[in-house]
Amino acid sequence: MKKVLIISFLLLAGCSGSGRLSYDSPSDAYEKGLAHYEAGRYSRAAQYFQGVFDFGRTHEWAANAQLYLARSYRKNRDYILAASEYTRFSELYRADPRAADAEFERAMTFFERSPQIELDQTDTRRGVEAFNLYIQLYSDHDSVGVAIQRVGELRQKLADKQFHAAVLYERRGLYQAAALSYEVVFDKFPDTPLADDALLGAMRCYIEFSAQSIEARQPERLQKAITHYQRLLDLFPESEVMDEARELGDLAEGRLDELIADSATL
Repeated sequence: MKKVLIISFLLLAGCSGSGRLSYDSPSDAYEKGLAHYEAGRYSRAAQYFQGVFDFGRTHEWAANAQLYLARSYRKNRDYILAASEYTRFSELYRADPRAADAEFERAMTFFERSPQIELDQTDTRRGVEAFNLYIQLYSDHDSVGVAIQRVGELRQKLADKQFHAAVLYERRGLYQAAALSYEVVFDKFPDTPLADDALLGAMRCYIEFSAQSIEARQPERLQKAITHYQRLLDLFPESEVMDEARELGDLAEGRLDELIADSATL
């Protein structure tokens, strides 16, 4: 029994020791980390890059280790940790020639974390902010074109999210909430393909909301529908939704004229 316990202890000790890091200088830790990184062992690479900082952050290997630590986390899809380490690189090594790369890659971590529209879009909004900051700081950098494209994709997702909420409100008969949500789509994302659909949705919902309202409040709500119709005419005269918009515009104007006529006879 005693012999079995000794053997078990030795096996356990061997297993625990196999996971230990071994390095005797910052360059040693960095080179081992880089070897693991290039081999696709990103978790192990991150451990070695972190080990570089056992020797401080002012030596010649520190900036490289910091950048590759962030990249290791990103490759491993640990996007929150990656964003944090990219931020640390930007704060500590502002003069490094790779600062622009780090800022772009940090923005990409939010892009890669951006979820489907049914879920919370906090990371989508952070991605827009991060890309815009990168574009502002490094307007001549090679990846600016990609960043502009990514901003467009993220903004489209935010517009889709808001439009989807408006559609759900409309389906439930919550026309005021739906109209306001459609207006947000147009006001915040006028450069997206949903802008004309949003104005049409707002028209439709203000007409329905007016029908649910007391007579004294109906004119202002019909007028909002008419105002959105005018916006459609001015901004999207060739839109595919214009035929439906004209019908709704005529309907809103007709109802408003009737209300004005009725009030004049009182």
